[in-house]
Amino acid sequence: MSTRSARRWTPGQVALTAVAAALSLIWLAPLAWALSTSLKTPAESVASPHWIPDRFTFDSWQKVIEAGNIPNWFVNSVVVSVCVTVIVLLVASLAGYGFARTEFRGKPALMALTMAGLMFSPAVLGVPLFTTVQSLGMVDTYWGVILPQCAPAAMVYILYKFFQGLPRELEEAAFIDGAGRWRIFFTIVLPLSKPSLSAVGIFTFIASWNNFIWPYMVTNNPDLMTMPNGIATVQNAFGIVWPQLMAGGLIAGLPLIIVFVFFQSRIVRGVAHTGLAGQ
Repeated sequence: MSTRSARRWTPGQVALTAVAAALSLIWLAPLAWALSTSLKTPAESVASPHWIPDRFTFDSWQKVIEAGNIPNWFVNSVVVSVCVTVIVLLVASLAGYGFARTEFRGKPALMALTMAGLMFSPAVLGVPLFTTVQSLGMVDTYWGVILPQCAPAAMVYILYKFFQGLPRELEEAAFIDGAGRWRIFFTIVLPLSKPSLSAVGIFTFIASWNNFIWPYMVTNNPDLMTMPNGIATVQNAFGIVWPQLMAGGLIAGLPLIIVFVFFQSRIVRGVAHTGLAGQ
């Protein structure tokens, strides 16, 4: 007999699996439809809706790639998104730890001012941000695209909530051993914060990669375009041709799908460790 006994699924497990499968199909359906449409001819894409193309063709993908500078846009998006992610992680972790562990005059007011940033859409701040960037001479530069995306009120709050849950006894023991605040932060606090830092980093990378409005406002140079801006330019050149639109959208979103597939467990663990899962 096998030492491993067969485990039967309970009705609750069967129900949860069925619900998860249904939700997965709902999430995958738009991606499957976009891929199907991108493999159709323009005439077939506007005919009666059907999932399987009558004749598979990669013409739309070829036209999108030939019409745009995909490698350059990809590199620009990687540079911008990575730089924004690194800066946000540094700024948000320092600010969150400062709010969670230090007392200083005006802390409630400064915390309220930081959290007020959650109430404003980035689109509302576009004009004043552009005026500031223009006055600093950073229009059509990498830093002009990167720096305005590095004011992460939501990420500060996420890490602030996490740091509040860390045991103070660890830091107090380090203080007794003679460690300073900076050493404690970099050698004790940050290593314990890997789940939350991973989640914040992934959220920031995805948001920066998807950011269309700000790079569109601050760059006129085609060589500095990010992937969403470049793909939108190509799609505008084609007009409303659905296979090209779907192919361009898939090209722009493919890196994010890959990031989510490989790092989804880190996202779940990060949200669980921040204490935001029930809020």
